[in-house]
Amino acid sequence: MELMKSENIVQDRQPQPQEEEEIMQQEEEEEQRFHVLAVDDSVIDRKLLEKLLKASSYQVTCVESGEKALEYLGLLHHSSPASSSQHHHQGHKVNLIMTDFSMPGTSGYDLLKRIKGSYWKDVPVVVMSSENVPSRISM
Repeated sequence: MELMKSENIVQDRQPQPQEEEEIMQQEEEEEQRFHVLAVDDSVIDRKLLEKLLKASSYQVTCVESGEKALEYLGLLHHSSPASSSQHHHQGHKVNLIMTDFSMPGTSGYDLLKRIKGSYWKDVPVVVMSSENVPSRISM
């Protein structure tokens, strides 16, 4: 059996105008999607929230602690509230924040207070808990 040699020519291919338009449209659609920041120290609860929200076509970012949420929002080391009224920071757009109430470190309530004292103050925050013992979720 005789092997035939073939030359593969690889060319740098520039995107066609139609492809560029499709890429820009996809990026624009992603930017316009409702973005939820989900905060929960429980992996199971985080995964459940993520699955439910993504099934509803939301863009979802999950973090495992109040500190990580503050970092994501650019509030970890800020002591004074900024004057920006936009729901953007460092390229992040957030339309809704869903947080667990009982977390080690920064609790959901502490996170809520920090958010409402910042430039994210107009973003709705939902505080939830899977705790079923009232004394564990008292403020």
